Amino acid sequence: MARRELKPVNYVAYGLNDILGAGSMAVISGWILFFYTTFCGLSAVQAASIFAIARILDAVASPLIGHISDGLGNTRLGRRFGRRRVFLIFSIPLLPSFALMWVSGQHYLYYLVTYVFFELVYAAVIIPYETLAAEMTDDYKKKAKLAGARILTGQVSAILAGILPSWIVSAVGGKESASTFLIMGIIFSVLFMVVVFTVWLFTWERDVKEVGEQELTKGKGWTVSGTLKALYTNLTSTMKIRAFRLHLGMYLGGYISQDVFNAVFTYFVVFAIGGSVVIASEMMAVTYVAQLFAVAVAIPMVMKFGPAPSYRVAILLYIIAIVSLVAMYITTDNFNFMWLMLGVIVAGLGRGALNYIPWNTYNYMADVDQIVTARRREGSFAGVMTFIRKATQAIAVMSVGIILEAGGFISGAETQSSQAISTIVLMLAIGPVLVLIFGFWVSTKFKLSKETHEVLMNEIEHLKRGATTPTSEENKAIVEDLSGFAYRDLWGNNTVGIAQDNGSSAGSRHENANV
Repeated sequence: MARRELKPVNYVAYGLNDILGAGSMAVISGWILFFYTTFCGLSAVQAASIFAIARILDAVASPLIGHISDGLGNTRLGRRFGRRRVFLIFSIPLLPSFALMWVSGQHYLYYLVTYVFFELVYAAVIIPYETLAAEMTDDYKKKAKLAGARILTGQVSAILAGILPSWIVSAVGGKESASTFLIMGIIFSVLFMVVVFTVWLFTWERDVKEVGEQELTKGKGWTVSGTLKALYTNLTSTMKIRAFRLHLGMYLGGYISQDVFNAVFTYFVVFAIGGSVVIASEMMAVTYVAQLFAVAVAIPMVMKFGPAPSYRVAILLYIIAIVSLVAMYITTDNFNFMWLMLGVIVAGLGRGALNYIPWNTYNYMADVDQIVTARRREGSFAGVMTFIRKATQAIAVMSVGIILEAGGFISGAETQSSQAISTIVLMLAIGPVLVLIFGFWVSTKFKLSKETHEVLMNEIEHLKRGATTPTSEENKAIVEDLSGFAYRDLWGNNTVGIAQDNGSSAGSRHENANV
């Protein structure tokens, strides 16, 4: 079935949403623990617990949103605004909740509630949004360009997240205070509303005729218990797709390493090497500028060499940068601005590619799933991916808070003990590197590329025409490696995700897929 043509305005509008996606996460991961422990009177454990509780609740909510969006197309609301895009338009008035997180002088419950609320609003936008690339096109190159537009825009917003505190400090008289972060929160809240409306205006969804009947009806009459059951089913069924399991390993390797690094970096600059919040802000901005350049390089690099080899190069750069920053602390007694800047530039080059590559490969996961289930489940994959990401991120940041406090960190103190500083340096050195090594190992098993994706899509068309045998032994081996299933068990001849189909059999799904 013919698809609408993707024009430059569509790529730009799609990419703009990462001002919310990457921008808000850059602000939060880079500043929230520092803000809570410096200006709000919270201990490191209290601050980290807010982050962790919000992430865990959101990790449950996100797959529910993905599941509901999959089945919303049969409702009047879904037909009017789209089963994905309806979430975007109705979330816009709630986005200013981001600014409420940055009000100082409140109690623990206030910070917990405001943070949790924003996380839920964020999920209501991001989960449906993450399905749109697969909704708008099946073309490998176009999906890669959409992923590139998204990550490039995200890096620009991350630069803003890094440098804004420094600019605001200068504008209000050169002294950092809680108002610095409140002003930043207000600025980003306005940006979030503008970009989400723009995304809604210039994107679209797959024609309803291309969506299986079961996909349109499975969200009808949903209940909390039924949807929680679907959460479990989605989690277990998507994990049966081999390419998705490997993709998650690479994604988590790249992103958890950055979670730990970001949470510790400001403490490292301020307390370990004698810098300031302004310097930390400037270094974050430098990192994100380098990431922007790295994403621009990674896009053609992935197209030429494939995602997995490019991913491994990025990991090596990031590890080299972390080692150099720790070496600076060990070998120099005085603050060395140039060494610090060189380290964060190299880190940014690695991080930019690590940000882009998993989101590029993610856009093809629903295609691999389709050859297994004979269905399109973009929403389920978006929800489960976010569930895993949020849960692991909660564990990572909570661990940072617990280790900080156990290591002797004192909230609100202008200086820290040598034990606390050693703890900060060790977390910067060991935490990210261990996760990066894991991601490197996983990437050696990941075989999805432009060439194998083309084989996959050809085999899907082959099966749609009623075939039961592969077009060639080579193509059979490729799709079996990507899917993790024997060829005879593809195209609905399995029980993947069957519990959420209200008792329908694999055989009936197979028959429906070939109608």
